[in-house]
Amino acid sequence: MIEIKNLKKVYNGAIVVNVPEIHIKKGESVGLVGNNGAGKTTLFRVMLDLIRPEAGQVLSNGENVAGHENWKNYTASYLDEGFLIDYLTPEEYFYFIGGLHQQSRAHVDDFLAGLTDFFNGEILKKGKYIRDLSKGNQCKVGVASCLLQNPELLMLDEPFANIDPSTQFRLKSILKDLNKNKGVTTLISSHDLNHITDVCDRILLMEKGVIIKDIATNSSTLNELEEYFGVGQIVSAKTIIDIEENH
Repeated sequence: MIEIKNLKKVYNGAIVVNVPEIHIKKGESVGLVGNNGAGKTTLFRVMLDLIRPEAGQVLSNGENVAGHENWKNYTASYLDEGFLIDYLTPEEYFYFIGGLHQQSRAHVDDFLAGLTDFFNGEILKKGKYIRDLSKGNQCKVGVASCLLQNPELLMLDEPFANIDPSTQFRLKSILKDLNKNKGVTTLISSHDLNHITDVCDRILLMEKGVIIKDIATNSSTLNELEEYFGVGQIVSAKTIIDIEENH
């Protein structure tokens, strides 16, 4: 479904994304992990044609996303609150998104009724504009607007970051259902290694713009990632301290 070829993005003379090749099959659930500055969000923005690369291309169902439109009809994404129209209430925003997809207000209302647990009584009928919601509740609005679109491809950047633990588990359940039962291709970036390995069948580990590992998720994946991000870096830091103390 997604094919990336020889992709490079440069900022201020530095290569921030350098991905020779990635293939993501239809129906796959893929997680993208890496430290801050690894290039995860930049890669997502290139894949959504929000920024243009210096070289290479991203193909969605064989169509180059740069300069084409058809892929937008089956793709839904939420990267941050900039994707929202913050001077609307959540209800107004959902009706707007539904209208773009030829959905009636009654259809939108029925859909939102199915997200009662996910909203946890904090989103609808509160008389607040989106800009007045917390970061976590803005994230809920963004994710829900993606689900409303009934996408074939769903892309979420750090969806677990600002939401409470109960909502995190509800979101995981939603994502698993979308992927396993409805065949939606999902790409999720997250710093939460527990959630990302639980939700995704495949993990891409990104560092300094490069995909350094492509891991099929299994019972040892979480430990492998924790070793990379935790113990390995602690050992490296200890080694540096020891060297400094000995000199």
